[in-house]
Amino acid sequence: MNIRQYDRLQPALRAGAMLLCAVLASGCGSQDKPSRVDGGDPERGRLLTQQYQCAACHYIPEVQGTNGDAGPSLQYMGRLSYIAGSIPNQPENMVRFLRNPPAVKPGTLMPALGISEEEARHMAAFMYTLK
Repeated sequence: MNIRQYDRLQPALRAGAMLLCAVLASGCGSQDKPSRVDGGDPERGRLLTQQYQCAACHYIPEVQGTNGDAGPSLQYMGRLSYIAGSIPNQPENMVRFLRNPPAVKPGTLMPALGISEEEARHMAAFMYTLK
């Protein structure tokens, strides 16, 4: 390719590169995770998280306890893409997981604690405040 041919192609190459960058960048925006849990009260969820002693195994800001490290830190739970590493982080999935972790993710070390649907909704609402 000689210089004249290159000069004629340069605007098209630039436009193509810009289009490619725009397409790639469109998928890179920060998408907020759903943070609204129907029937959930974050403050009640915080208190329930304390009552169920979740901090015995997890680091959880704003929750009194030992802030254990047996389970993963929940510090940024509200912005994670997945629950327990593989479950899409959506309010209904969070509620289901809190109610019965082994049923949702067989093999998990997190036990089922007998959390009710209502309690799980409050706890999930609290988890989504952790960003």
